[in-house]
Amino acid sequence: MDSRFLGIADLLEAPSVAVVVDVMRAFTVAAWAFAQGAEKIVLAESLDEALALKARHPDWVALKDGPPAPGFDTVNSPGLLRSIDLGGRTVVQKTTAGTVGALAVKEAPLVLCASFVVAEATARLLRTRKGDRVTFVVTGEDGQADEDLACAQYIARRVTEAGPDAAEFLRRAAESRAATELAEGVRQGVHPDDVALCLEVDRFPFAMVATLEGSLMVLRPRAMPSLTDEAPA
Repeated sequence: MDSRFLGIADLLEAPSVAVVVDVMRAFTVAAWAFAQGAEKIVLAESLDEALALKARHPDWVALKDGPPAPGFDTVNSPGLLRSIDLGGRTVVQKTTAGTVGALAVKEAPLVLCASFVVAEATARLLRTRKGDRVTFVVTGEDGQADEDLACAQYIARRVTEAGPDAAEFLRRAAESRAATELAEGVRQGVHPDDVALCLEVDRFPFAMVATLEGSLMVLRPRAMPSLTDEAPA
């Protein structure tokens, strides 16, 4: 697989396949939302758009980075979200980096949103697109976030190798600036378990595919077969 790793600002054209990575915490949170029963996640362009969507659809669940704020139901924390029943609900998500990265490649034919918790499922989906060049969008810190780059490199490795060791990639993520800021309380809207939850590999058996539905970028889970479900090569 031909892979490249770019920051959001480096995206000059829509790639054929984009994997948008935000480990801490947008796409760990998104995966937890689906695990808690959410039907879909609308990726908002701005806080104002998120609030406007919530106003038009009061039953939707709006979440954002940082501390709680009027109009929003919760914050971008997997530790907090895991206690919320989202059965059949639509979530509106606006974050600093992850949702921005996904919207930056919204014209791509295939957009996947990823983190460690869906690494293998994402790799499995990518294996079905063998001839395509894959652009991994490293969303955090202007493309320099080591937790996102480590996850992107790990997923790329898993596409081509059977069972690569995750330890070094997880070490990099655990020692990243984002992990430190979350652990030390520099960032607001944080649960004490957030870093640990973001570093769980393959917690969930689905990939996450974002597509344009009308004017909205909508993220949905796509179940992928387990190793035991796959036919022999």
